[in-house]
Amino acid sequence: MYIKKIIIAIALIGLVVAAFFAHYVYSVMFKPNTNFNNQTAYIYVPTGATYQDVREQLKPLLKDIGDFDALAEQKQYTTNIKAGKFGIEKGMNNNAIINSIRSNNIPITVAFNNQERIDKLAGRIATQIEADSLSLLTAFNDSLFLNTNQFTKATQLGMFIPNSYEFFWNTSAEQFRDRMLTEYNRFWNANREAQAKAIGLSKNEVMTLASIVHEESKQASEQPRIAGVYLNRLKVGMPLQADPTLKFAAYQMPEYKDTIIKRVLNKHKLIVSPYNTYLYTGLPPGPIAMPDISAIDAVLHAEKHGYYYFAADPERLGYHKFAKNLTAHNANARAYQNYLNKQGIR
Repeated sequence: MYIKKIIIAIALIGLVVAAFFAHYVYSVMFKPNTNFNNQTAYIYVPTGATYQDVREQLKPLLKDIGDFDALAEQKQYTTNIKAGKFGIEKGMNNNAIINSIRSNNIPITVAFNNQERIDKLAGRIATQIEADSLSLLTAFNDSLFLNTNQFTKATQLGMFIPNSYEFFWNTSAEQFRDRMLTEYNRFWNANREAQAKAIGLSKNEVMTLASIVHEESKQASEQPRIAGVYLNRLKVGMPLQADPTLKFAAYQMPEYKDTIIKRVLNKHKLIVSPYNTYLYTGLPPGPIAMPDISAIDAVLHAEKHGYYYFAADPERLGYHKFAKNLTAHNANARAYQNYLNKQGIR
C-alpha cells in the first residue's frame, strides 16, 4: 500500500511537471505575443546586425520579450541573424515570428525618375534601400566600372532607366548599380539599338538628346516632334540652341548655385561650356538630366517633318509652336517673350 502511494505521488508530480512544461512550451512557442494594433508591423535588420539590434526593434512590438529570447536562443536565431525587411502579423506567436524574420525577406519597390545629377540619384535611392548615399555615389563613380561598360562621368546618368524595380531592402550599393546595368542592357534590346542606328546616334547620344527633349517638354504627345526638330538641326549642322542646356551650364557655375533660372537671357548664351548648344554645334557631352522612357522612345521614333524651330506657346502653356523658317519662328518667339514680360518674369 505504501509503495502504491509513492507511485501515485510520483505520477501526480510527473503530471504536474508535464502540465507545467506543456504550459511553458505553449507560452514560449505558440501563444500570441504581439503588442501592436496594425495588421502588420515591419522591422529592418541591417547587414551585420546583432541579436541585440534586432531585439531593440522587437521589444516594443512584443508582449513578452523574455519568452521570445528563450525561444530565439533555443532555435539558434540569436547567432544566425538575417538582414532585410521582415513583417510580423498581428497575433503571431514567437515560433512564427522567428520563422518570419529568419527566412521571409520582403522585396520592396524602388522607384526613381527625373534626377538631374548623379548625386541626387544616390540620395533618392538611399532613402529606399540600406545602402547610404555615399556608398552609392562611390559605386556609381567607380572608374573601372564606367570604363568597362563604356560610360564616362558625363554619360553615366544615362545608364539609369527611370522606372520601378523590385529589390531587397538590404541591397548593397554595388548590387544596385549592377542591377541597373542589367536593366539598361535589357532596355536597349535589338529593336531599340536598330532604331538608334537608323537615326545615326549611339545609345549615349540618344540618352543625351532625350534628356534635352524631356527638359523642353513633359508632354509625351509632342516629344517626337521636338526630337524631330533637333535631328533636323543635327543633320544640317545647325546648333541645337536648346535653352535647357544653357541652364545646365549655368548651374555648374558658383554664381548660379541655389538659384532658379526662370528665363534664359542673352548673357546665358555667352557661357563658355561644352553644354552651351548656342556656342557649339552637335550634342553636349552627356545627359543634362534623367529622361523619361517616353522621351527616349520619342528620339528613337522621332517625327519626320520640315520643322527647324519651336517656341513655347503662351496660349497653351506646356506646349509649343513649330516653324519651318526663321521668320515664322521669330513671330512665335516674340509672342512668348511678350507673355513673359506681362507676367513679370525677368
